[in-house]
Parts: sequence; structure tokens; C-alpha cells
Amino acid sequence: MIKKIFFLLLFACYYTNISAQSTNVLWYNQPADFFEESLVLGNGKLGATVFGGANSDKIYLNDATLWSGEPVNAKMNPEAYKNIPAIREALKNENYKLAEELNKKIQGKNSESYAPLGTLEINNSEKGKAVNYHRELDISNAISKVSYEMAGIKYTREYFVSAPDQIMIIKLTSSIKGALNFDINSKSLLKSNVEVRNNILVMTGTAPIHENAGYTVLPKYLDIKERGTKFTTLVQIKKTDGKITNSRESLTLKDATEAIIYVSVATSFNGFDKNPATEGVDDIAIALQNMNKAFAKPFDKLKENHIADYQKFYNRVDLNLGKTTAPDLPTDERLLRYSDGKEDKNLEILYFNYGRYLLISSSRTLGVPANLQGIWNPHLSPPWSSNYTMNINLEENYWLAENTNLSEMHTSLLSFIKNLSVTGKVTAKTFYGVNEGWAAAHNSDIWAMTNPVGQFGKEDPMWACWPLAGAWLSTHIWEHYTFTQDAAYLKKEGYPLMKGAAEFCLGWLVTDKNGNLITSPSTSPENQYKLADGFVGATLYGGTADLAMIRECFDKTIKAAKVLNTDADFRGKLEKALSKLYPYQIGKKGNLQEWYFDWEDNDPKHRHQSQLFGLFPGDHITPEKTPDLAEASRKTLEIKGDETTGWSKGWRINLWARLWDGNRAYKMFRELLRYVDPDGKKTDKPRRGGGTYPNLFDAHPPFQIDGNFGGAAAVAEMLVQSNENEIRLLPALPDAWEEGSVKGICARGGFEIEMTWNNKKPENVIISSKNGGKTTLIFGDKKQEIVLKKGEKREINF
Repeated sequence: MIKKIFFLLLFACYYTNISAQSTNVLWYNQPADFFEESLVLGNGKLGATVFGGANSDKIYLNDATLWSGEPVNAKMNPEAYKNIPAIREALKNENYKLAEELNKKIQGKNSESYAPLGTLEINNSEKGKAVNYHRELDISNAISKVSYEMAGIKYTREYFVSAPDQIMIIKLTSSIKGALNFDINSKSLLKSNVEVRNNILVMTGTAPIHENAGYTVLPKYLDIKERGTKFTTLVQIKKTDGKITNSRESLTLKDATEAIIYVSVATSFNGFDKNPATEGVDDIAIALQNMNKAFAKPFDKLKENHIADYQKFYNRVDLNLGKTTAPDLPTDERLLRYSDGKEDKNLEILYFNYGRYLLISSSRTLGVPANLQGIWNPHLSPPWSSNYTMNINLEENYWLAENTNLSEMHTSLLSFIKNLSVTGKVTAKTFYGVNEGWAAAHNSDIWAMTNPVGQFGKEDPMWACWPLAGAWLSTHIWEHYTFTQDAAYLKKEGYPLMKGAAEFCLGWLVTDKNGNLITSPSTSPENQYKLADGFVGATLYGGTADLAMIRECFDKTIKAAKVLNTDADFRGKLEKALSKLYPYQIGKKGNLQEWYFDWEDNDPKHRHQSQLFGLFPGDHITPEKTPDLAEASRKTLEIKGDETTGWSKGWRINLWARLWDGNRAYKMFRELLRYVDPDGKKTDKPRRGGGTYPNLFDAHPPFQIDGNFGGAAAVAEMLVQSNENEIRLLPALPDAWEEGSVKGICARGGFEIEMTWNNKKPENVIISSKNGGKTTLIFGDKKQEIVLKKGEKREINF
């Protein structure tokens, strides 16, 4: 009898476990009708968007390296810098209207666009009603599945995109012999050709040479007829039975029981400075080589390779937020329930895990970081060109790279910064008149464009004229070093880039009437001030955001020089400049001023909060070190309010976490997970605005991936915060997460944390060190100094 009770209890535990809402699986009872309901896969280069239709399955294909355009002509506006003195003079005379107009002369072309490669369609011959339909994405192994029944036959599909084998795999099965009958076709919105050769469906094409009116032709390419990035998609079927036939533009499989579809994609992109038409790689040969190698391997081996490769990154972190009573529901219903204020801790974990999944899946190509949509874009003219927006969005994509143990994914961005420094040297000279260092502006693309945008004077300076992306991006280099302790990288690549960014800032700074160093001209990203006379503008001098980023850039460059014991003279210059920067100002409302003067904001609830850069992602404002500035930052956030776009909410959650206000951070985290209807869906009571789509994509709206990344980073920030000398445990833990555990969160100094907590207090803490070193562990008012050897683990009790 006792044995029987034991097994019944064991069964009950097992059953409870498998029926509880998952922290790793997104699932639905119907196919996707809209992009924002689809499930995405990727290997950091090839992206696939799976709709999972029963009669007809649609899969959007993307390649991270398929963009419009060709290498940028960095010298597009060689005398732009000659306008800088006139702008500075206008600002000195407080003539902001004139300065605004003159600032338009410091503009170049707009960025190129990330392009949609094509659509793969699998059309079943049997048309009928599907029952018992189930669609899922398991982010613990990066595999999507579809299953349904039709006319008494069960059909299944399994999809994954492999990094080690550079291939997409789709396995189809039927429960009755010979019941698989389908054809495959491929099409593209780009200029392309589709044909079948040797039972392989071949689509070749070319990306457009430009996407906007502001494009100027690089003279040395004028005589070349062939231009633009070429692409190739190959599709081949491996069958166990049945018969493959083909028409001119499609493959057909008849009377099969099991089949595997192989999809291989390549482009001619060969680097930001190589013409993809004349100096490109052979996309057809690469696609064919990857196809042949993968086709020779059995399905199980390909799947095993894929899972092992993916899990070596994904499995590093494990999060548990305590008991949950939420029912097991499809993900879209779960999100709706959560949006109505119900508890679902496992949905919160799923969202965090999904952020890490998206970064692994979209950021594994050197020099090609995740763009505004990761790597998943169905549009010929995507929102904001699906480009690299560098006044927040590109950087936000990488806030979770180091602290959630995905340092390898950060290298896509770090190598891109190196590319930017090349074109950025020209930009610094020709647009800003600074002969040392490199600069980058608001937007970029795969060609590492660094010029200020605006179509040569046609666009508003409030977003087009901003030269501080280099300063911001350089801090990512220090982040990478301080988390990994990779001194060899810092010496060889990182520090020279940091120094170049700092050199530009030194050359760009001027002295105000009181002897303080400021920037002139200046803008605060995408925001505008309102003067007493009613003038609304963006151009000013000494904007707080500029100076916050320069402070952080100088501080981190000084630290890097000290680590490497180099550049003492240059370090001295930076230290001197730091001490002379125009100090932060607290306005009459108690807020941290965004402008040099205490002006009104044209939009007090504006989505950008760039003046708070020093609080997050910077670290020179903290409640402990600078309580007055921290309080002013809090007041600024109060004035702005909590209602904002997806990515902005992601940023604000991190800011509240840095103010150690876990409950406010959690309130906004819940709002980030507010259900938003797909963009094209017509409903009686539409749910719109910033939040989360049914497939957990971030709604800006429309879809922008930075909110996913910012939101996931914020979860880690609520649990662990660190600097080079200390690690703070549970600094912003909300009441809702009073118990839980986490494993694998990284801290600066090369440390890794594993801990459980109860009643909001850490109970068991294990700290390990990558390279050996010392730190101070802090919880509340308790501190412990820790010294560890390389590879050492230690259990700590508070």
C-alpha cells in the first residue's frame, strides 16, 4: 500500500510538472495569421519566420547580411565641417532659430535598409479542416513544431536553423504510409529568379542599390553595371519513400511518409568595405557547399549538432521566481490573462528566457549585429529601415549580452564598432572638423555608415544631427572587458577603439562663458525644448545627454589605460577634461535637467530619457555615490510617467532598478508584457500601444526587438548589480518575487553568481571567478570581501 501511495504521489508530481505553464515553450492552438503571431528561428545569420499553416505553411526567410546599398562614400559632404563655426556663433548669441537652420548643413545621406530575402511556401495537396492543431517553439532547444490531424491522419512538422551546419531543416511526417503530398515554391520581393535544377529549387536575386532619395553614388563604382548584394536560396527534399517531381518553379513530393526539407541561404556580402557585386564572395558556391555537407548527414545528427551548439549558450542561466498558481494556457491567452493583472511568474521567466533566445538566434555574425528587428523582417521598406539606430536601440539590444552570460553574442557588436571607427575617422574630419579619433551618428547600416543623416539638409536636427554614438558604443568595449577580464582583447582591439572615441570627444568639446567644457552644437536624441517666446527647437549647446556619455566614455577609457598601464599623458588629458565638464544641473521641478538651461520640454513625457544615461547604462550616478542626482533622476522619471513605447519601457525598468526601486521596476515590467494585437488585425476592442505581441515580440509599436532585450536585461538588473569593485545582490527585488533562485548571472570583475532567496533575502550564494580576483559582496547593509583564485567557487552565507 505504501509503495502504491508513493508511486501515486510521484505520478502526481510528474503530472503537475508537465502540465504547469512552461518557462521554455511558446504554444498556440492555431496557425499564425500575422507576422506578430509567427514563431522565429535563427542561427545568427539565417532567420526563419514560421507561420505553421496546415493546408499551406508560409516561412519568411532572412539573411543578416542582405541589405540594400554598397560601401558608403564617407566623404559624401567633404566641407560640412566649415559650417560648425557659424552654428557655434549663433548659439553663443542665443540665436537658436538660426542655429537650428544652420545645423541642417551638417547632414549626409540616410542609412540603407535591411532586406527581406524571400518566402518559402509548403502547400499540401489535401485540403481539409485541421483538428487537434498544436504549434510551439521550444526555446530550450530552439526547435519549433506543428502537429494536426486531417481526415484521420496525423501530420507533424519540426523546424530548426542550425549554426554548426548553416542550414534550415524542416522534417515532415504522416501517421499513415504515403499520406505526404505537397509542393514547395519560393518567391522574393526583391529582383529574383526561381528555377529547379537537379531537383533543387534555386532562387537567386539581388538587393536594391539604394532605399532612399538621400543616397549618393560612390564615384569609383559609377562604371560598374552589376551592383548590389546577391543572394541564393537552395531547397532540397530528402525522402524515405514517395516520388519527387518538379515543374519549372516548384518541387513536388507525392505519396511519402516522411520527408526532410533542407534550406540553404547565402549572400555575396564580403565586409562593410567590399563591393558585394565585384569583390563579393560566391553566394551560389557557399549555399551549395553548405547544402551538400548537410544533405549528407542524417537528420538525427543535424538535430544533435544544433541542440548541443545552442544549449552551450542557453543552458548557462536558470531562473526560478517561486510558486505559481497560473493555469496552463496557450501563450496568447496567457499574455491576455497576465495583462488583466493576474499572476504568472512562469510567463515572466519565459519572457526573460525568450530575450536570451532571441540574442543567440540573431547575433552570431561578425560585424553584423542584431538590427531593429533582430534578423526577422518581412518588409521591402521596413519600419525605420530596420537599421542600426545608435542613439539607444542598437545599444539596448546588447544590454543583456554580458550579465546574462552571452558574451560571445556581444562580439557581433564589438566587431561592428571596429568597422565604424574606419568610416568614423573620415566623418570626424569632414562633418565635425575634428582631426583626431572617430565619430558615429544617429543611424548606421551593414556598411558601417557614420555620417549624420538627414538627406543633406532635408530632415529635422532633433533626430538627424547627433554625433555621440561613438562615445556610447565605446562603453560596450569596457563592459565586455570588465565582465570577461579579457585583457588581450582590450589591448589588441578594444582600447584603441575606446581611445579613438575619446579623442573625438576631446576635439569636439569647447569652453562655455564660465570656463566649463561643453558640446556645441548639441542635441538631446529626438527631443525638443520649448523657449519662453514659444520657439521649439533641438539645437543647443551643452546638452546633458552629450556630457553624460562623454563622462562615461572618458571614465572607462581612463580605467582601460590604467589596466593596460599605457598612455599616461593621454589619460591625464582625459582626467583634466573630466574635471572641467559642465556639471549636472537640477531644475526647478527637482528633475535632472536635459538642457543646459532649465527650459521646458516640448513633450514632458518624451520616450527618450537620454539625460539619465549616467544612471543607466552608465554607472556614475547611483543612490549611494550621488544621492542628489539619483533623486533628481527619480523625479525626472516621475514627470515622464510610466506610459511609453516598448523599448523605452525596457530602458525605464532598468533605470528604476538602478534606483533600487524593485516594485516600480516590476510594475513597468508587467506593463511591458501587456498584450498588443497584431498590427494588421481588426478587432472590436483593439489593444494597441507599447507592449508585447502574441508571439512575445516587443511592440514599439510596430515590432522592434530592443524592448525584448531591454526587458530581459532588466530582470537580471533587478537581481544582481555590479561594478568593478562590488556586487550587489537583490538590489531591486520586487515584493512579487519574494522567493526564487538564479544560476549563471554574471557580474563585473569576471564573476558568476548562483543564489536562492527567501523572504526577499539571499539564503545560499555561490560565487565563482573566471580569472581570479577580489570583490565586495553586498546585500542591504551587509558586506563581505571576497578573494578568489581562477576557477574557484565559494559558498557565501549572509
